[in-house]
Amino acid sequence: MKVVLLGPQRRPTVESVVRSLGLDHAAQAGPVGPVATITAGWQEREPDDGELRRLLGGRDVNLGLYRRWLDVQERDPEFAAAHRALAEALAELQELYLLRLDYALQAVYALQRHARGDAVRRDGAGEAIAAVRELDAAHLRRVNEARLEFYGRFPPHDRPVIAGHRAEVAAVLRGAAALVLAGGHVGVLTDVLHLFNVAAALPGPGSGPPEAAGFAVIAWSAGAMALTDRVVLFGDRSPQGAGHPEVYGSGLSLVRDAVLLPHARARLRLDDAPRMAIFARRFGPARCVPLETGTRIDLDGGDGA
Repeated sequence: MKVVLLGPQRRPTVESVVRSLGLDHAAQAGPVGPVATITAGWQEREPDDGELRRLLGGRDVNLGLYRRWLDVQERDPEFAAAHRALAEALAELQELYLLRLDYALQAVYALQRHARGDAVRRDGAGEAIAAVRELDAAHLRRVNEARLEFYGRFPPHDRPVIAGHRAEVAAVLRGAAALVLAGGHVGVLTDVLHLFNVAAALPGPGSGPPEAAGFAVIAWSAGAMALTDRVVLFGDRSPQGAGHPEVYGSGLSLVRDAVLLPHARARLRLDDAPRMAIFARRFGPARCVPLETGTRIDLDGGDGA
């Protein structure tokens, strides 16, 4: 399975990517499967995928994950109420983490400003960055544990409504030539990807028919972030002022050891070398990868970027 990460699609390149991978009708001697799409990050605008459909030659099948989630909320109110409680608990975890993160990073920046030419202070700055890394790791662990505990109490495969949707999603993916993930709200996107077990439905090594070996996952913006093992939110240029980059949770882990940064030039102060140095050290050894318009990165599934 191939993973292709793209920059933002304001000037779309997904059509040429599909063609270059041999996934279009013109490249095939016989019938070719549809392209499954996920636009759940657009939330209520999920069905507004006409432009994407045109770029894919009208052979797309939208998995409708956001619509399916709304259906679960309506038909399984017990699960929906428990999921709301989980969301509240996760929001509280994030709030406490951000409070601690602010103090920890302020210490890093202060030590960095005074560390030039002073070995002791440089060591202190390094130790402060290590403390932030430990804080990030502990937060990610708590978030994942909270989700695992929730799914342990409410196993989705035991909920008839969710199980039915999972089976339908898996059936579409079994017959598809590729999966395309658009951007939008990364939190909503990761939630529905996990709920409907998309990762497990993708063809793995040696699974599925022979043509599954050519299966591709193509993603951009929040869709690309949702493929990683650690989703990092960032924004130095928000109306409220610069915020600290924050660990949000885990995506599908198809892309490991990479922090993906869509619209990096617009959203990060890339000209602030000291700040960017701390960013890179904090999330290393993972690579911090800007995804700008025109970017294309081809990976084998599970590779770092």
